[in-house]
Amino acid sequence: MATRREFLGIAAVTLASTTWRNLAPSGQAKGDVPYRTLGRTGEKVSIVGIGGYHLGKPEVDPQDAARIVHKALDEGINFLDNCWDYNNGESEFRMGRALSGGYRNKAFLMTKIDGRDKATASRQIEDSLKRLQTDRIDLLQFHEIIRESDPGRIFASGGAMEAAEAARKAGKIRYIGFTGHKNPDIHLLMLNTAMTHGFKFDAVQMPLNVMDHHFESFEVKVLPVLNRQNIAALAMKPMGDHFILQSKTVSAIECLHYSMNLPVSVVITGCDSVKILDQALDAARSFRPISKEEVNVLLAKTAVAAKAGEYELYKTSHHFDGTYQNPQWLG
Repeated sequence: MATRREFLGIAAVTLASTTWRNLAPSGQAKGDVPYRTLGRTGEKVSIVGIGGYHLGKPEVDPQDAARIVHKALDEGINFLDNCWDYNNGESEFRMGRALSGGYRNKAFLMTKIDGRDKATASRQIEDSLKRLQTDRIDLLQFHEIIRESDPGRIFASGGAMEAAEAARKAGKIRYIGFTGHKNPDIHLLMLNTAMTHGFKFDAVQMPLNVMDHHFESFEVKVLPVLNRQNIAALAMKPMGDHFILQSKTVSAIECLHYSMNLPVSVVITGCDSVKILDQALDAARSFRPISKEEVNVLLAKTAVAAKAGEYELYKTSHHFDGTYQNPQWLG
């Protein structure tokens, strides 16, 4: 078991000393999309995953959303991301419809809940199962762990962890993780709280990109802890939900390849069109481990733009904080 110091200490990490064991293809690949191992679960997941939020956006035609899911699964991507609150449930509804007709068995399906107490979390788990038209969720994650109070609420008597454990015992979910985008220290607090309760997460999701490295960095503070504990690291916001691209410092492929170059199980990216899906597929198929020198070039290109978090609004504003705008989702 890890020591308290391991969780609360700030690890100095560079790409030169990164653990590379997760970067090599696992030997399983579909459609030339590399697969990696999901931490200690032993599950094999595609190097790139499809974000669920974009599929439910009002401007995305539901039929196009289904085409994106079908093409992704047909061409080798198997990791699907979603959340109970995305687009008032529309993202889960659309994904559920797309997974009918045999597609469910091709997918490693992840969704998230916001509830912090047992009753709210239990209700949201049932909602997600119905919307996704499935009897099991492969990975359930506690969403938006962005407050110092969140870990204590989830692990308290009558908290959301009791709902997740009950659902896992009933076969409704297989693995348990958490996500957050605000502050790496809150991730460490969540991990430490779990440790004090004798619990170990299967996966943790966080922003990992060319700008995160420079500012309030999840890569520096949290990723080494997960690797030491063999907890699957899930990278999200490789392009900062497009804001990083607005900085004009790096390309979309450079963003995706940088995140893939980290010791993570999967890089989750939003796809609101087949064209953007093709971009993700191209990045996955063309990825090769990047040298230290190439990494340093990318980091040098983004250092000035990244220093104040201007392009990482999920850290510096409430722009991405759905549970801040809707505290009733927490219960």
